[in-house]
Amino acid sequence: QVQLVESGGGLVQAGGSLRLACSTPDGSQFSVGELGWYRQAPGKQRDLVASMDSSRRKTYEDSVKGRFTISRDNAKNTVYLEMSSLTPEDTAAYICFLRYGRYTYWGQGTQVTVSS
Repeated sequence: QVQLVESGGGLVQAGGSLRLACSTPDGSQFSVGELGWYRQAPGKQRDLVASMDSSRRKTYEDSVKGRFTISRDNAKNTVYLEMSSLTPEDTAAYICFLRYGRYTYWGQGTQVTVSS
């Protein structure tokens, strides 16, 4: 199975910034897959936050547009999510994913907590 390792979560005050990273040693599929993050807060469904396909086309959840930026570095097998102007509503577990063909692989998740 493809392994995805996440980092960058933590506690930040409202208005602050964080950068998440998601890396994989399975570079054979990284450059041709779709990558991104879902997030899930307790009692809520898991929603797509941001994604980027192999052609660098980006998608964002409406509430994060203009605040979050997703990018990928194929040479490092890493995808990044720059998050700014964070609000308490952004508090959630962020789970990165890699999808190619009919297969989807998931990271272990990283917690983002935004205080008022």
